[in-house]
Amino acid sequence: MHQNKRLTVAHTHEVDSGERFQFGRNWGEFLRLLTDEHIGRAEESLKQMLDLESLHGRSFLDIGSGSGLFSLAARRLGARVHSFDYDPYSFASTAELRRRYCPDDREWTVEQGSVLDKQYLESFGQFDIVYSWGVLHHTGSLWQALENVVPIVKSGGLLFIAIYNDQGKRSLRWRSVKKAYNSFPPKLRFLVLWPVFLKLWWKRLLKDALTGRPLRSFRDYKALRGMSLWRDVVDWVGGYPFEVAKPEQIFDLYYKRGFYLVRIITQAGDLGCNEFVFVKH
Repeated sequence: MHQNKRLTVAHTHEVDSGERFQFGRNWGEFLRLLTDEHIGRAEESLKQMLDLESLHGRSFLDIGSGSGLFSLAARRLGARVHSFDYDPYSFASTAELRRRYCPDDREWTVEQGSVLDKQYLESFGQFDIVYSWGVLHHTGSLWQALENVVPIVKSGGLLFIAIYNDQGKRSLRWRSVKKAYNSFPPKLRFLVLWPVFLKLWWKRLLKDALTGRPLRSFRDYKALRGMSLWRDVVDWVGGYPFEVAKPEQIFDLYYKRGFYLVRIITQAGDLGCNEFVFVKH
């Protein structure tokens, strides 16, 4: 509990000073809308990317577990799961998901922790699968976080990460938008949020209206993602710290540290995360 209090105080200070966005505040809505279909899609995603039909007998580390959805998917696929997140609300969400679906499960541990804390990472050894989707670029120290996961992957183990694609000047502009959003008082953040929302979605919403199906995109998005379109836009605009990397930079870093790439999905120069699955020699 001492570690949880220390991390929560540090996290709260970063949020209050505009240095960090509070991702975990949205997970209450997500858990309320979570369905077996969402869980099934998460399971299929893991099986496809890892090229495994089952995780039985394997250990699975979820770095930055967020809602806990992929921890739950890994557990349902048979893995022994260790989940942690720096954000106290995300930690609480993952713990709630475990309580709801796997009460008193000794094969699923949930903690509050930081991937930037090497001593903490060393405390629980190595894993067959280390998973971190869309997290390490929000730590404020992307390259340190990427380095820190190297020792905790077992020899022959898998590393599955997703990192924001480097779009050059466009990424720099997004970073400025995110920084501005978090530096504004909460009551004035709409001054940043609304222009971005309209920029990203006005064409689709206009099409909905012209085809006699107003706000259909909102409803379809919520049904598919389990999260409202508006909440996801807030997360995108607010997502700070924000760092990016080119695919070749990620490949080079891990190749030099004894990993080889077995699967990659890139954004082809667009917004979003490039996904990588590596095997450690």
